[in-house]
Amino acid sequence: MNNSGTRLPAFHGTGVALVTPLTPDFAVDYAGWRRLLDFCIEGGVEYLVVNGTTGESPTTTAVEKAELLRVAKEHVAGRVPLVYGIGSNDTASAEELFRTTDLSGIAAVLSASPAYNKPSQAGLVAHYHRLADASPVPLLLYNVPGRTASNISAETTLRLAAHPNIIGIKEASGNMEQCLAIAARKPADFLLLSGDDMLTTALIACGAAGTISVMANAFPKRFADFTRAALAGDFEASRKGLFQLLAINPLMYEESNPVGVKAALEALGVCGAAVRLPLLEATEGLKDRIRRAL
Repeated sequence: MNNSGTRLPAFHGTGVALVTPLTPDFAVDYAGWRRLLDFCIEGGVEYLVVNGTTGESPTTTAVEKAELLRVAKEHVAGRVPLVYGIGSNDTASAEELFRTTDLSGIAAVLSASPAYNKPSQAGLVAHYHRLADASPVPLLLYNVPGRTASNISAETTLRLAAHPNIIGIKEASGNMEQCLAIAARKPADFLLLSGDDMLTTALIACGAAGTISVMANAFPKRFADFTRAALAGDFEASRKGLFQLLAINPLMYEESNPVGVKAALEALGVCGAAVRLPLLEATEGLKDRIRRAL
């Protein structure tokens, strides 16, 4: 429940694509993980995403993924819904993960489109149909062509929206025309979620239900407040909150994600800035600029 005391419909408002805190020797920092979970919940966000790409899912092991999920379920204890990230560029492997992962207590799965393979639009439809059929919980699509090298077109998203177990999409293409095409033609109960922090207010104005945010790791209250303001139709207040983050936003991605937001979390005393190779921890110059921006 948001700290305003009211509950939004499922997956409306702010979801946080959680980082995975690491110790200086690159082990998972479960104490930092619990602090981060509390920090975001106390900031008033609506739900949390475990094991997304911001959580460095390419470099966490299967054992670590299972433990992160177990600790999150135990520590969150139903305070907010949990979404779990499952994806692969091998459809059969992803399908197997849906069958073998303990998804009890999970509200939905977020699944990024296959990276590197560059499937056709028909291939994307077939891939997601297989995953949605295998999933015991609702499925959220994730379109992030800047990382996957392929785009889920608006037409493909709308085709996939007809599947009864596909309930929405995190749209991080940055293509407003594509997002508008989805918003204009989607079923009423299909969720359009902003995957670009700075487009959240604009997309809500056009029919999005909220955001799954990177920056909300470090700024949960600000994100929750301006997102809820937009959903309530108070776009002046929403813009004001959004504009306060304009200066720091590019610093979050200057040395790749989640390098910047982990540096911000370190400055805030939530968890350390360590990341796993091939990523490198933020340079001192970037850390200094983030501290000054904070």
